[in-house]
Amino acid sequence: MRYRPLGQTGYLVSEIGFGAASWWGKPQFSDAVAFRLVHAALDGGVTYFDTGASYSGGNAEPRLGRALKGRDLSKLVVATKAGTFAAAGRIRRDFSVAAVVASAERSLRNLGLETLPLLQLHGPALSDLTDELRTALAGLKSRGLIGAVGVNSFDPAVIDQIIEFPDFNVIMIDYNVLRPEREPLIAKAAAAGKGVLAGMALAMGHTGWQVAKIRAPRDIWYAARGLLRHRRDVQDGVRFGFLNRLPAMSGSQAALAYVLANANVACAVAGTTRMAHLIQNLSASGMTLSGEVMALIRSHQTERLSG
Repeated sequence: MRYRPLGQTGYLVSEIGFGAASWWGKPQFSDAVAFRLVHAALDGGVTYFDTGASYSGGNAEPRLGRALKGRDLSKLVVATKAGTFAAAGRIRRDFSVAAVVASAERSLRNLGLETLPLLQLHGPALSDLTDELRTALAGLKSRGLIGAVGVNSFDPAVIDQIIEFPDFNVIMIDYNVLRPEREPLIAKAAAAGKGVLAGMALAMGHTGWQVAKIRAPRDIWYAARGLLRHRRDVQDGVRFGFLNRLPAMSGSQAALAYVLANANVACAVAGTTRMAHLIQNLSASGMTLSGEVMALIRSHQTERLSG
């Protein structure tokens, strides 16, 4: 595993991060299997673990805490998110000072930590980024409850604003072969000293037409989510099917290699519920795509953006 600095936070993170979310955090997915994946990631050199208070109906964060219990956490960057929470089967939003502070304190208990290395605001609107909230986040930092502050957003306007705030250290943005338009923002964030995390690094498997590969109940859940929420990406992913036919690497490795070819990205975050897939992902660290493959990716991206 190779490592990169996370902006100016002082943290060094693994190129591949573990996403503790989605089906991995669902009660239907057993603790035992979920824990084995986390432990394999640790053994494979992963130092960045990403979760959120609202993920998997609120189950993912405490599950990650249980999976990490008893492990050496001194070199890990465990990141969680505030501003959203699960209630009655739905995701609710609350970026008030009281709610964010309470969420951070609850996350500390859930994860079994004394300090959260990274707390990210989860999908805030521009109007949520109040002076009062920024002051509260600075207060959490001064109390030693959080180490760095970030935002997880797929809204370019929000990311652009966060880049201007010196008190925010990290951005997490959706960056993958289907999102080349994020590259100017990523470059701008890195130039401002922000650490950049690539969320959705595998484009949700759409380049491999994963929605059609039903092998277990979890695959039905992922397919339904893709078709309901990301239909355009499912369709556009077909353009990049050639990534799954490269001779030297799998489709997921190629997708991760593309993200990591961007030197401004510190870590590509990917979730999985299958051990073989995890091992493949970890092996992507250090892999590079040929100039020919990169040119073909760029060609298809141009066609997609113009069409």
